[in-house]
Amino acid sequence: MTIFLTGAAGFVGSHVAHRLLDAGRRVVAVDNFTPYYDVNLKESRWARLEKREGFFGFRLDLADKAALLALCDKTEPRKIVHLAAQPGVRYGIDNPQAYVDSNLTGFMNVLEAARALAVEHLVFASTSSVYGANRTLPFAEHHSAAHPLSLYAATKRSNELLAHSYAHIFKIPVTGLRFFTVYGPWGRPDMAPQKFTARIFAGDPIEVYNNGKMTRDFTFVDDIVEGVLRVIDHVPVPDEGWDATTPTPDGSGVAPFRIFNIGRGAPVDLMDFIALLEKHIGKQAVRNFMPMQAGDVEGTWCDVTALHRAVGYQPKVSLEEGLAKTVAWFREYYKI
Repeated sequence: MTIFLTGAAGFVGSHVAHRLLDAGRRVVAVDNFTPYYDVNLKESRWARLEKREGFFGFRLDLADKAALLALCDKTEPRKIVHLAAQPGVRYGIDNPQAYVDSNLTGFMNVLEAARALAVEHLVFASTSSVYGANRTLPFAEHHSAAHPLSLYAATKRSNELLAHSYAHIFKIPVTGLRFFTVYGPWGRPDMAPQKFTARIFAGDPIEVYNNGKMTRDFTFVDDIVEGVLRVIDHVPVPDEGWDATTPTPDGSGVAPFRIFNIGRGAPVDLMDFIALLEKHIGKQAVRNFMPMQAGDVEGTWCDVTALHRAVGYQPKVSLEEGLAKTVAWFREYYKI
């Protein structure tokens, strides 16, 4: 089966591509290599994929609807895994248009491609950031996502609503996955795990927001990828028992649509995370304590019950093991 994968030069996307290829799937992949962070890292991920049999990569911007539809028409994928996006919370303050072009226009074009192909399943990445001002922990899919605190979160919540509409109107099975803080080898250098690692190795101060009083549900990339692969073959159907007088916010209902959290389900204090990272690097961090940044949240905690019930998802990698692997990759890749 051909899988159409967007964002294949990205962090999670490249890992998903390798696992799909390991499973014998044909992967038609696209990426636009945006310079939001070091393009050389994206090129390195892409180069590894190009060496593999069954990988067909194309440099394409999803905002180019005609080019996207032409490629889909040519390759005829039966399922789509959409992981491309403009990420980041703080970047949206100064560069809002980037989120509109990628996360709104680009996503609409992916929905149109899914419609044109009448695909068997569209799986797309959402984010834990959609929970926004909600402070009920752990975050569960039935909790409100009506108060996003960043432009990134607002566009991803918009993706969920648009996808539900397409699933209902055009009967396209769609599943959205709300990723919780992903880290690991080949990780994004703009995210705290990689940023902290680079700065500690270099002896530069790390910026610790909200004076360190934060928690995150750090999830190793292998666990995320395992969940994505399980979901690809778990096609949602309408819920025949859905009650229109008491609708649930998790998406289950009249449409073949579902929303799932995907994370480790174990929040970690930021200061404990830094201490463990220092242990594996073998060097103390110079901490620069900062106030909370606009658009950020104090804590995340993922309730994975729904995904476990649906596909048997069970994260396995401890923070200790995950950070050890991450630091080992960092040393090797950057020749430290």
